Amino acid sequence: MLSALKLVQQIETGALTPRAVVELCAAAIARREAEIGAFVALDIEAARARADACAMLPLRGLPVGVKDMFDTADFPTEYGSSIYAGHRPKADAAMVALVRRAGGVLIGKTVTTEFDSLEPGRTRNPYNLAHPPGGSSSGSAAAVAAGMVPIALGSQTGGSVIRPAAYCGVAAFKPSFRLLPTVGMKCFSWSLDTVGLFAATVADIAFAAAAISGRDLRIGSTESAAPRIALVRTQSWPDASADMQSAVERAAQVAEAAGAKVTEIDLPPMLEAAAKAHGTIQDHEAYRALADEIDRHRDRLGPILRAQLEHAATITPAAYDEARRLARQARRTFVDLMEDTDVILTPSAPGAAPHGLGSTGKPTFNRLWTLLGAPCVNVPGLFDSAGLPLGVQVVGRFARDRLALEAAAFLHHVLAIS
Repeated sequence: MLSALKLVQQIETGALTPRAVVELCAAAIARREAEIGAFVALDIEAARARADACAMLPLRGLPVGVKDMFDTADFPTEYGSSIYAGHRPKADAAMVALVRRAGGVLIGKTVTTEFDSLEPGRTRNPYNLAHPPGGSSSGSAAAVAAGMVPIALGSQTGGSVIRPAAYCGVAAFKPSFRLLPTVGMKCFSWSLDTVGLFAATVADIAFAAAAISGRDLRIGSTESAAPRIALVRTQSWPDASADMQSAVERAAQVAEAAGAKVTEIDLPPMLEAAAKAHGTIQDHEAYRALADEIDRHRDRLGPILRAQLEHAATITPAAYDEARRLARQARRTFVDLMEDTDVILTPSAPGAAPHGLGSTGKPTFNRLWTLLGAPCVNVPGLFDSAGLPLGVQVVGRFARDRLALEAAAFLHHVLAIS
């Protein structure tokens, strides 16, 4: 994988030019794209032409992959659907514009599942091509894992950033709700859709988030202070594989040995119940966000998405309103829960990427944290007995994104040296 921070440091010292970094990405794409299928559109020549002109901006001309849910003025934007084949937006999504302002160079559009749903795309897991990369930000996670780009944009409505990062063994950051703009991103659920980022390490992801957002999120490569960590298993703990359970417990043990204060807490019943409200809110809104596609192109929707939307049509406004009330109560409860801890440690996914390409995996360990709007970081570096990546998830307090990144960086570091 390509470390964004190391590449920037080499550009700043003159050891590399931004165009030379594009060539590193182009070589990796030439080697692996045919078998992985991370991209739906590429323009390496344009990246070559633009890179050096961005050398003095924060991202230093680094190539960036952009999930094909974000509108781009100079690339097709198809949202993973044949309905939008060849679609050319007139303007960039806000996030794409921010990436360009920061000196990132778009090298291509990455594969998304159909409209951010559970309908699998064509991307394969770089660690083992017989396994999926997760979804819906399939191509972004795979492109970073295969060294094709140092930074990629994704989005999460349920678990679409954290889970594919875990499956592909990369770092990922789903910030607090609305910290990054979704304007110009195809909507699936306006109450839940959140922009996310992928990179090789937690320090890389913090650097990218800081450069793009203009916020004080960069943590560099210095060691972070030992955080207060609460190990949370949730009622879904039995759904985690034995390897995943062991990975989370090992992460807690290693962190404690390195000086972190680790406690174990149970979620209040209110929060456990709130996880179920996520699906009601998401699907009710998706049925409305995709109203035109349903009404005019129903036969061109994939079977998984079509079935999901048919069920969504049965969700009443009263049920939706009740789910929203429960979500608001849960957010207040979450604030109280986090008073005596910095972050929560929990699985990023039920296990490693499953065998076969017919599924994007389950958002079992993601939906609640997305509903709460909390910052989440996938910490890579662990593996199951078959050698597939496992990710552990660090969940922070709402709007305390830097603290979550620092805790995740601490954990990433101690796991790497243990």
